[in-house]
Amino acid sequence: MSVFSYKALNENNQNISGFIDAPSIDIAEGALLERSFKIIDIKEESSEEFSIMKFLPFLNKIRKKDLVIFSRQLSVMISATVPIIQALRAIAKQTKNKPLQKVIDEIADDVDGGMRLSDALDKHEAFDNVFVNMVEAGETSGKLDEVLEYLADEIEKSYDLESKIKGAMIYPAFIVGGLIIVGVAMIIFVLPNMVGMLEGSGQELPLPTKILIWISNAFRRYYMLIILFVAGFIGGTIMFVKKTELGANIFNIIRLKFPVFGKLWQYIYVVRFAGTLSSLLSAGVSLTGALRITGEVVGNEKYKEAITQTIAKVEDGYSMADTLEKTGIFPSMVVQMIRVGEKTGKMSLVLDKLSSFYAREVRNIVSNLSSLLEPIIMVVIGIAVAGMVAAVLMPMYNMANAF
Repeated sequence: MSVFSYKALNENNQNISGFIDAPSIDIAEGALLERSFKIIDIKEESSEEFSIMKFLPFLNKIRKKDLVIFSRQLSVMISATVPIIQALRAIAKQTKNKPLQKVIDEIADDVDGGMRLSDALDKHEAFDNVFVNMVEAGETSGKLDEVLEYLADEIEKSYDLESKIKGAMIYPAFIVGGLIIVGVAMIIFVLPNMVGMLEGSGQELPLPTKILIWISNAFRRYYMLIILFVAGFIGGTIMFVKKTELGANIFNIIRLKFPVFGKLWQYIYVVRFAGTLSSLLSAGVSLTGALRITGEVVGNEKYKEAITQTIAKVEDGYSMADTLEKTGIFPSMVVQMIRVGEKTGKMSLVLDKLSSFYAREVRNIVSNLSSLLEPIIMVVIGIAVAGMVAAVLMPMYNMANAF
């Protein structure tokens, strides 16, 4: 499959340009003619930039920040009564992100060919189920500009939260990484110089020293095998978690039970659950439909399973709050607030309040993450240093006493 850039005239004789994927230039031309385009110029993209994107997929990624800008620009243009196709073309020309520019051009082509905007968005991985369904609801209600502005706000909140979590993890990662580097350096470069002296003393070496010497010898003799084993173990674990249901379930259980991070992840899932459900309900999506979409985007199999059970019970006429309570993974406050929402008929408003509350809790935990992790890091460092000192100094102390 090749990428072709084209310039053409549409049915209204307006100049348009974009990209199209096709096995050959003839098929690409045929696809454009089917859309009633008059081709001015078409050529295969063989630039270095497209080659790099092809072989390095992570460079082809569309960031959340780009989606925020796209949503805001489209919302402003639609509210200003600019025709949607014209708005999409204008945004594509202004977009600096090449992958997103290509996606917007394809969406504009599909809409120009008679497809609804939500259906055109659904063809691209950059737009998740929530985005697509919210846009569809906006098209149905005639409030597409308001929906797009709301989506931009929600994506921006999610982006800011992820950035804060990553920023808070820099310090602990730096400390642990430095500890590992220093430990490996001592085992490889420092200990070998002391091994001869310790073994030449003729004394029985303590067990910690024997273990440290064995580790040092293993690192020096089989370092390549150790590197391959560690890389294989990490890669295998990632594949096991991502590709198997058992691995995903084990990982999700460990994630929720892990000290400090367990509560953080639980609150993040509650924010996603409440915020997504509130957005979809306020856009006019039915409760069961909103729950089904929420289950897909919440990001944890245990929560997805709980939401799936809730859908079945709600369809049978049971209370959503009672069903969620029986799953045992939602905080009692969430259950009580949803029960209030069911009784008052203000479910969307209640869920929005829940999302805001737990989002603040997440921000508080993230802000204090470094201080919360400090005791754990200090204990780990203390154990490592104590073990190293004991292994090195104990035989020296025994030698000194022998004389």
